[in-house]
Amino acid sequence: MGEEVEQQEFSRADRTQHREKVRRNLDVFARMLREARFDTDDPMTGLEVELNPVDEQGDPALKNAEVLEAIASPEFQTELGQFNIEINVAPATLREGGLTIFEESLRRSLNDAESKAAEVGAHRVMIGILPTLDEGHMEVHSLSSNPRYKLLSEQILSARGEDITINISGRDRLSTTADSIVPEAACTSTQFHVQTSPEDFAAYWNASQAIAGVQLAVAANSPYLLGKELWRETRIPLFEQATDTRSDELKVQGVRPRVWFGERWITSVFDLFEENVRYFPALLPITDDEDPLEVLEAGGTPNLPELRLHNGTIYRWNRPVYDIAGGVPHLRVENRLLAAGPTVADTIANAAFYFGLVRSLAESERPLWSQMSFSAAEENFHVAAQQGVDAQIYWPGIGRCAPPSWCCVGCCRWRPRASTPGASRARCVTVCWASSSSAACWGPTVPSGSWAGCDSGRTRTGSTPCARRCSTTASGCTPTSPLTQD
Repeated sequence: MGEEVEQQEFSRADRTQHREKVRRNLDVFARMLREARFDTDDPMTGLEVELNPVDEQGDPALKNAEVLEAIASPEFQTELGQFNIEINVAPATLREGGLTIFEESLRRSLNDAESKAAEVGAHRVMIGILPTLDEGHMEVHSLSSNPRYKLLSEQILSARGEDITINISGRDRLSTTADSIVPEAACTSTQFHVQTSPEDFAAYWNASQAIAGVQLAVAANSPYLLGKELWRETRIPLFEQATDTRSDELKVQGVRPRVWFGERWITSVFDLFEENVRYFPALLPITDDEDPLEVLEAGGTPNLPELRLHNGTIYRWNRPVYDIAGGVPHLRVENRLLAAGPTVADTIANAAFYFGLVRSLAESERPLWSQMSFSAAEENFHVAAQQGVDAQIYWPGIGRCAPPSWCCVGCCRWRPRASTPGASRARCVTVCWASSSSAACWGPTVPSGSWAGCDSGRTRTGSTPCARRCSTTASGCTPTSPLTQD
């Protein structure tokens, strides 16, 4: 979302030219996949967190440009609203202590940013939706100064043909309208990136989709918007509605939304990019001078700018990413569905849960997605967003059940080196368990009584409980012996 573009108007010829160019990008991308041109030697993981600058009273501080100037770090970037900024943590490999690296780097950078932001009268908060936002913040003047955001807002409103309507019912009911996409800026999130080979991409994306409901059930943390208590993770319906280009009539016709869970399991990353081009008109039909085929045949790596920009305006909850590092292309799954924070420990807990569980499922002999329908995964996602940890969601072999508390089932799946101290593994387990408050236990895809590599059955010294082993039963899992940390 943060790429710099100039304010401009688009003609009918611009849109026709862009459509032809993005299809040419797609053809070149397909050829690159066939010719195995992607970096797969040492897959990396990544982490991004969106933040809210606030004033001394905790109200939104509409000064992200001042805050970024004070922080003066390339890690921090602008975001949609003047009350948003984002931190991009340097990528790392989990087997080399990546979770520890992420935690230390994130904590250090946030602490440094806090002290510098205070110099311009701002503090930073990690939270899914800032409870102190009010209607006055949801106006076009709150957009960041980057011309891209105003241009994108204008294009979405133009495609829609009318103001954006927000209708969300929970414990309370919210009904309001907006003349820009600023309500989207209320949705501050955490994004996890996992690099994969082209051959493994489908498995990782399918696994990410399958566990989306579980992720939300365990980590939902955005119940309030504009003084109303709504869904446990109100960001989900707010984001879906705040960027919806469809009128009511187009919804009835079955036109797909730009904030999209998807509609099927995939067999290749190409499926997702091809759907993007086939189903969605460009919001920003900007055409670059690059000839991707010419670059490829000359031995270079094409940037595919039209394909990538178009992909960035289709807001899948698990988004495919084509990127280039050191002149070499690679693929990533970007997991975008969790709220920011609320603490560094929670962020790392959620990272451990996602990275570990998705890898465990992606590498399983019998894929989980072969045992459940895609519609069941989508229903899980929205039920968990509404009800959080109280949700009853579907899981193969069990049926409907309370959400899992075996958060560290997969967190050690990215095994550290043998030389890594045992405390790192204990920390992995502890931080996973810290994010789950459910008393239920779940584990049909995990061997009975095991933690998939997390020192099953050991009792460490000390007294802080961080996990429970499980014995599989017909209705789920029964907690047995506690595991304590160093």
